[in-house]
Amino acid sequence: MPLAEKSLIARIRRQTINQRGILTGIGDDCAVLRIPPGHETLLTTDFSLEGVHFRHNWHPAESVGHRCLTRGLSDIAAMGGQPIAAFLSLAVPRNLPQKWVDEFIRGLLTLARKFHVGLAGGDTAESPGGVLADIIVLGSVPKGTAILRSGARPGDRVYVSGHLGGSAGALQRMLDKPKRKLHPRHFSRHFFPEPRIEVGRILREKNIASAMIDISDGLSTDLTHLCEESGVGAQVQAEAIPLASIGKPSRKVDLQFALHGGDDYELLFTAPPGKLVPRIIGGVAIAQIGHITRGKRIYLIDQKGEAVELLPQGWEHFKSLSS
Repeated sequence: MPLAEKSLIARIRRQTINQRGILTGIGDDCAVLRIPPGHETLLTTDFSLEGVHFRHNWHPAESVGHRCLTRGLSDIAAMGGQPIAAFLSLAVPRNLPQKWVDEFIRGLLTLARKFHVGLAGGDTAESPGGVLADIIVLGSVPKGTAILRSGARPGDRVYVSGHLGGSAGALQRMLDKPKRKLHPRHFSRHFFPEPRIEVGRILREKNIASAMIDISDGLSTDLTHLCEESGVGAQVQAEAIPLASIGKPSRKVDLQFALHGGDDYELLFTAPPGKLVPRIIGGVAIAQIGHITRGKRIYLIDQKGEAVELLPQGWEHFKSLSS
């Protein structure tokens, strides 16, 4: 059973440290934050729900905490921003061991310290069902420089960071053999994904990206989001998509996982054709996978040069209810 609410908050507070920008953190009615002069505020929120985003028998609590914060940090990265503070609202059932909560917080705070993000507040509650975690991340970006989804233009090249499909490939293995636990070290792209804060920052500072989004719902779906906001289409070369390698021995995932799998938390961005885009940014490989077109549709070009319309088949809540 978790500690009583007041004791639980005190326990979490002892593990947190206030970072720059947090004048008053946990312990008051509101956090008091300072935004750097000449900057605009970025604010994002994401749920992590038991049975939807994780399962107790598959995911260690430390991984759940890490992934929870990754979801928010990745959104900040997609705008080219710098994270400042996080707020966690955590609801847990009465029969959940305190050890699970401690490990969840450890995973979240370990990642927070890596990116100098302070946990500035939140809420705790008893859940009548499973675990519900809502993460809010606040960041900043110099005024007028946030990279939006709406900036892509015909002729722009399409790029992705890192490798795709690793998280979905791991998830499929767990679905195929639900009683077999995967070793997080061999499937780190799923259990401990890395938000690309440094990549996003460099793309903004060097004025490289014209539009950007993080790949959380799958390449096909997130590219569709970007194209819809920009009023354009795209062509993607199937053989150019960098496939993740997972497991031991390590093997590349199937193309379908790279196209439609979610939870990669890589960055998908566009850049004008005359812009020099390094092959490595912030220590992360960058691959050109296609280009933006005037038409509104997205096509996948196979090795034979044949084009097939690429429809969004990634993650979408309530999809089965509305289709």
